[in-house]
Formats: sequence, C-alpha cells, structure tokens
Amino acid sequence: MAPKTSLSRRAMLGRTALGFGSLGLYSLLSEASLLAESPAGPLAARKPHFAARAKRIIFLFMHGGVSHVDTFDPKPRLDQDNGKPLPIKRSLTFNAKDAGGLMRSPWTFHPRGESGIPVSDLFPEIAGCADDLCVIRSMVGEGVDHGAAMLQLFTGTFSFSRPSMGAWTLYGLGTENQNLPGFITIKPTQWQGGDKLFATSFLPGAYQGTPIGSSPMKVDDIIESPIDHVLPSGSTTEEQRLELEFLRQMNRRHADVRRLDPDLEARIQAFELAFRMQAEAPEAFDVSRETEATRRLYGLDQESTRDFGWQCLLARRLSERGVRVVQATHSGAEEKWDHHSDIVRLHPIRAREVDRPIAGLIKDLKSRGLLDDTLVVWGGEFGRTPFSEGADGRDHNPYGFSIFMAGGGVKAGSIYGATDEFGYHAVEDRMHIHDLHATVLHLMGLDHERLTYRHGGRDFRLTDVAGTVATKILA
Repeated sequence: MAPKTSLSRRAMLGRTALGFGSLGLYSLLSEASLLAESPAGPLAARKPHFAARAKRIIFLFMHGGVSHVDTFDPKPRLDQDNGKPLPIKRSLTFNAKDAGGLMRSPWTFHPRGESGIPVSDLFPEIAGCADDLCVIRSMVGEGVDHGAAMLQLFTGTFSFSRPSMGAWTLYGLGTENQNLPGFITIKPTQWQGGDKLFATSFLPGAYQGTPIGSSPMKVDDIIESPIDHVLPSGSTTEEQRLELEFLRQMNRRHADVRRLDPDLEARIQAFELAFRMQAEAPEAFDVSRETEATRRLYGLDQESTRDFGWQCLLARRLSERGVRVVQATHSGAEEKWDHHSDIVRLHPIRAREVDRPIAGLIKDLKSRGLLDDTLVVWGGEFGRTPFSEGADGRDHNPYGFSIFMAGGGVKAGSIYGATDEFGYHAVEDRMHIHDLHATVLHLMGLDHERLTYRHGGRDFRLTDVAGTVATKILA
C-alpha cells in the first residue's frame, strides 16, 4: 500500500490554479470561436461575427462559362457593329488565333418584371423571377483557362491549393444539423479542379464538402445510392454502434501518439457523421416524397430538365434541413457551356436544361418562406467574348461577365455594375472574385478579414489580402 501523503491547502491551490485558469480560458475562447475546435466538435453551430442576412447558401454552378452578352448583359453596340473588327486591343485570349469580328447576340432581350431587368429569350422561366434577382454585370477574374478560373471562383486563388469557399463558411459557422454534412456538392465535376473545388486544403478535414455522385453520372444511378457506405448492410444499428466505438477508441489511441493529425481527426469525424446520417439521410435524399406539382415545378417530368431539376430540388430539401452550403453543378463531358463553336445551336440546349429548374427553385424557396435567409448564387467561371471565335462561337472572357444572386439579403430586382459598350471589360463597380467572396461571407454574418486560419506561420483567409464588400447590393 502506498504511503499516505498530506497536501496542504496552499499546495493544493498552487498545483490546481493553472488548471482552473485553463478551463476558464478554454471556455472563453470557445464562446468567442477562437479555438480550432469547440467542445461540441468542429461542426458545432457557431455565432456569426454580426447579424447575418443569410443562414445558408445554394450555389448553382454553370460549368464552362455562360455568355453574358447573350443572357443578362445586352449590348446594342454589338448589333450596330456586327462583323466589324474589335476597335480596342484584345486582352489575353484563350484561343487568339481564331478570333474574329464583333458578334451580335442571336437572342432578343426584353425588360422583365416591374424592375425591368433585361433578360434574353434564352431564359424565359428565370425571366419570370426577374424581380427577385440581383444581376451583377461586372464580375472579374484572372483565369483565362477553365482550371485556373474555377479554382479562383471556388477557392479564391488560381495557382495554389487553398480551402474552398464552402469549407471556409463551414469553418466559420459550423452546421445547423449534426445528422447531415454541413457542406454538400451535387454532381461535382471531376476535371478542371476536381475535388479541390470542395476540399479543405490546410483547414481541418471535417469542413470538406461531401460529394453526391459526379458530373458524368446519371440521376437514376445516384438516386439508387446517393452516399456510399452510410446505410447499414447486414448488421444492426447496435452492432454498428459497438464497432464504431471500438474503432473510435483505436483511432484515439493512435491520435494520442501522433498528437495533432488533421487527416486522422477528419476520418474519426467522418465515421461519426456517417453513423448519425443513417436516421436522416434516406428521407432527405428521397425527392419522391414531394408532391407531383412540386416535381413538375422543377422540371422532373421532362427528360431535358430532369437532371438539373433533381439537383435543384435536392438542394432545397438539404437546405431546409440545415445543410449550410449546397453546390449544384450543371456539367458533363459534352454538356458544358464552353461553346467555342456552334453557340447558336448549343446555348439554347444548355439553357433549356437549367431554366425551369432554377426558376422552380427560386419560386419554391419563396413560397416556403426560405428565400429571405437562403442566398442563391448562379454563375460560371467566366463569360464569353463579344467577338466571335471561328464562324459561330465565343472564346473565354474573365474580364467582365455576369452572375446573379437571389434572396439572402441582396437587393431584389436590381442590377449592379456594368461592362463597356462591347461587354468585354467591367468598367463600373467592378466585382473581383475576392469581392464576391467578401460579400457572400458578409451576407452570412462573417467578416472576411476576421475569418482566418493560421497555417505555415501566417494567417490565411478566403480573400487573401484583398476583397471589398459590395454594400450597394445589400437590401
């Protein structure tokens, strides 16, 4: 038997005072969101820096680059000078050898809604939602090729591996539903950025996006098994819980030896989330539970709109269940908006595939009272040139293009910024991608300059050392 030792009150206080202080400091840092992980885990919901306009984001990504001068940015000068040489110096062009003369839009623009926002005939259904849109005509990026432009749009940089915008948002705010991933990307592209578009880079792996299928997959194949290895196979829930607990103990012992291992911690969190998802994920992904009228609203009754309609409807179902960030990608090997030729035939095909689903999403969110605190963002990685490529195409144009937002605290029925008379360069209220990210984070209640993560001896943020909130678009 070990001999008894006496411990005076003075000694006891001396030995434990530091512990008391550490506990108090831990609590204060946790409340202030200054810890890498809160006591409730990395995905626990956290308070924003200030009152948020939006609680969640739905990003509708048009892979390939929609032509802004054929959709949301009419240019009478192109009608006037159709076929003439561009009278200004061309900026760096992806395919300069095939650059031709100025090219008018084959589609007619009409003022839509009470706001009078011009929308071309390519998007008749979205045009019916004009009074809910905030059209930004002055987007600017640096990437002339798809890979660089997509990396910058999703991560803020076109030349390095950095955390995605969704990962930063989840890091700053956590999730509202611990039984579903806080960041989900539906049918993400497998090339020109790949998983870097929803990855965490140096942020903890718990903040990465969960992919649902991939761009080449058919909807029916995804519906059959939206998330692999979640539903139990051949074992009871209690047996799974015991197995998971045993695995957790082994991983924790391994983690104690290796100290801070973000990859191991991410795996532990993934196992825990997968177990919790079994109760809620099957219902969340089952769009057949929706009424026939709702499915028609999104275009699930037509083959041309069924794919993206399913994505948009699933995005609504996930958002209303507390998923913080949802990305939906309109893409595929042959389905991109990248029309270097034959744009008159191909752009209408792509537009029909997304027009009704997107309008359905906006109308559905609005009817359910969700649009006010759900930020919908639509756009591609760049626009298209006002001059032709070859006989009937348009080249890449990152120097001035259009996106739109709806809901989530933006000014409805408004236009922000402008390109020059040709639609080539942004000249008024230029919104660089850093500014877009700063504005989106602001709408979510996050100060982009305060949302930082220390890595490699310096503090990183989504907007790097730039970014200005576009206060003019705030409602």
